[in-house]
Amino acid sequence: MKRLLSRGHVDLVGLPPNETLAENLQSNDLVVAPLKEIIQKNWQSGSVLIFVGAIGAVVRMISPFIKCKETDPAVLVLDSEAKNIVPILGAHNAGAEKIALNISEDLGGNAVLTGFSATNLLLPLDSYGYVWGWKRSKEFLQWKKLMISQSRGETISFFQDAGSKLWETSKAASTTLIPFDSQSCRQEKPSFYIGSNSFDGCSWHPPVLWVGVGCERNTSKNLLKKALEDSFDRSGLAKESIAGFATIDLKANEPALISLSESEEIPINFFSREELRKVSVPNPSSLVQREVGTASVAEAASLLSAGKGGILKLEKTIFHSDRDNQGAVTIAIAQSVKPFAPGLGELHVVGSGPGDLSLLTCDARFALSKSAAWIGYKRYLDLLEPLRRKDQTRIDGELTFEKQRCAQALELALEGTCVSLISSGESGIYGMAGLALELLLQLPEKDRPNFDVHPGISAFQLAAAKVGAPLMNDFCSISLSDCLLPWEKIEARLEAASIADFVIALYNPKSKARYWQLERAFELLLKHRSAETPVLLARQVGRKDEKIEIHQLGSFPIDQVDMLSILLIGNTMSVVQDGLFLTPRGY
Repeated sequence: MKRLLSRGHVDLVGLPPNETLAENLQSNDLVVAPLKEIIQKNWQSGSVLIFVGAIGAVVRMISPFIKCKETDPAVLVLDSEAKNIVPILGAHNAGAEKIALNISEDLGGNAVLTGFSATNLLLPLDSYGYVWGWKRSKEFLQWKKLMISQSRGETISFFQDAGSKLWETSKAASTTLIPFDSQSCRQEKPSFYIGSNSFDGCSWHPPVLWVGVGCERNTSKNLLKKALEDSFDRSGLAKESIAGFATIDLKANEPALISLSESEEIPINFFSREELRKVSVPNPSSLVQREVGTASVAEAASLLSAGKGGILKLEKTIFHSDRDNQGAVTIAIAQSVKPFAPGLGELHVVGSGPGDLSLLTCDARFALSKSAAWIGYKRYLDLLEPLRRKDQTRIDGELTFEKQRCAQALELALEGTCVSLISSGESGIYGMAGLALELLLQLPEKDRPNFDVHPGISAFQLAAAKVGAPLMNDFCSISLSDCLLPWEKIEARLEAASIADFVIALYNPKSKARYWQLERAFELLLKHRSAETPVLLARQVGRKDEKIEIHQLGSFPIDQVDMLSILLIGNTMSVVQDGLFLTPRGY
């Protein structure tokens, strides 16, 4: 129970009266009531109910509450040791299968999946779009028919005109689906659609539409809602594709607009009249110019929000008050090239450890399980490949293109995607976490996706563990690469660490282009330490061609070092005995 709470899988624990476990939980995390009452209160669409106990007992408890596949919550059952996690209700639409997979990785258990898509390694067409930040149309029976067709092995075609197409590169998508082509497909229309238009079948809608709004002061909320509905009806666009509202900053305190934004959970962009004046629009207004100082609000604001390449899908339309409402509303709709839903996006920076999957933390596995896309250097992704499911996609990067990988990961998260950005070792030690965070902090706070760092085991930790306990006293790590830092600063750090008698881990010790720095480092170290000081040479630690050797500072074989090596240099107390490297702590 506590682990589920601490890891954020549940917000509350419900227990029957007199349950002894209640004594070990904080009151604000706990609901004590008859189980029937707890279930009834929380049985609603969007909820997740996780039971710990026997499946049979849970089935009997929830059976009176089951109503509809479309609206029932996700229900999962765990055994008391969390060895098996079983989704029994809401597998796709409510996300129970996905939750089971995530919990199993996080707690080290086993997700027991029995659904057709999961057992046949197919893309769950009725739920896969959520992790990409898309919203689904509500025609439940049509989705049911589509899933039945998929289970029969029938041809499933799709047409996409908006949103990321990276999902197509997943193994599940590439082997079971085909792009719709009216010339070659026997079907009259695609099996399902991905885009911003309304569609009379199964459809996913990426958030690419920006609704520009202009209105008189104190316009009725009902009039705003009616204007919004009518605008989408006449344009043939899907409300599910709304990324946000956009208007002039004079409307930052407009009651009806703020209320509509909050009730519909749609963000608003506000622009100054100076910003709006710069936008060329098809329908400028001299009246609006006199009133607010710019010839366009709705059209200009929607195009500004849509950004570069944005197009106006609906020119401004004016809606006047009637007997039941007051004010006037102007609506325009623009479409952006890329989706925008940072509130739904997640950027997970994952430390993948030294290489062997046994050294990958459960926290890192949890992040990888959640993510629709993995981004990283090809070699690191290859090491993780056995963990990648067929519904997940990978984006291979090249060495030294770290900034591009970070930018691409952040861009996907801004679109509403759940994405993992992968470093080897520990991402916060010479890894991707710092660069990703730098880019994130350049964004306005309201536009930042959820950001989490998942630590990994660093190479110097594993190298130390291989030979004993060389890091038992104070230590530091220093990179000898002067690509990003002047060599003068690196020398100063080496000198200071030597004088302070730190055990030193040397990263990036030598490459073909940087061959003299390690020799210079040893010269500096020998000023303050004896030639007999033990030095660990660890190459490819935790990987197939691992090499572990202990040498001495005065006779160290520098020619055996390359960029795949890490060195641990002992301090004045470090000793080697029977092949084991120890720096005593002094207990």
